[in-house]
Amino acid sequence: MRDEGEPEFKAPPLSCDAHFHVFGPAERYPYGPDLRYPPPLAPLQDYLALARRLGFERFVLVQPSAYGRDNACLLEAMRELGAICRGIVDVEENVPDAELARLHAAGVRGVRINVSPVKPPEPGFAATLRPRIERLHARCAEIGWQLDFLTPGWLTSALMGTLGKLKVDFTIAHMGMFPAREGPDQPGFQELLDLLRHGEGRCWVKLTGAYRMSVAPGFADTTPMARALIETASDRIIWGSDYPHLSFADKVGSVELFNLLGRWAPDEATRRRVLVENPQRLFGF
Repeated sequence: MRDEGEPEFKAPPLSCDAHFHVFGPAERYPYGPDLRYPPPLAPLQDYLALARRLGFERFVLVQPSAYGRDNACLLEAMRELGAICRGIVDVEENVPDAELARLHAAGVRGVRINVSPVKPPEPGFAATLRPRIERLHARCAEIGWQLDFLTPGWLTSALMGTLGKLKVDFTIAHMGMFPAREGPDQPGFQELLDLLRHGEGRCWVKLTGAYRMSVAPGFADTTPMARALIETASDRIIWGSDYPHLSFADKVGSVELFNLLGRWAPDEATRRRVLVENPQRLFGF
């Protein structure tokens, strides 16, 4: 796993890494049936060594697709971290109320809507997701949770009408997964900016996974998009390392991605908003 170089700035006190994963031994935490990638062993202690180096003190663990809807590895890491962490899980739409209450007590605050970032465009696919979104939306509204979307750019765009009607907070990972080479003027990304401007303050965007959209050296083509998001709604942008980068682990380092934020948001006040104030509000630290 690459982690060359030094941090170019220090995260301010109480900074939050709002999107990362942990992976335990396969014999203890079996993978789900729809495995997209063979995950690396990425235990919590390895991640925390990196987090200390960058200055993070708060954490949001996100359920990776590799474990399907078995959240055991995530919940074990949350138990170790305690009150300084929150979790985003993957559950069935009709999960019992008692299970949601158990997860809430453990620090969970949201549910993923997770579609493979490399899924090719499929006409009508957005409509097949809407029943799950609507049912989980109702459940989240009852307990004060959020929805967390990871979808390829074409699907993010196809879901805009649905997203605009949500009455709970929701996050969009990886800047909506729009191809960076097409820049901030591409129609889908412009729709996302419009949703940030006019979406009743419910939409939040994660500055994560730059390497998943980029084709440029140093991921430079993501900078105009990240800056457009920050300029549009700096009070609803959060950052995450997306550690351990999975199939990209030999191509990208967490320090490199952290340093990118320094270029996207050169001033300390904006970085404090993205790293401290916004996640504090969204996740209730």
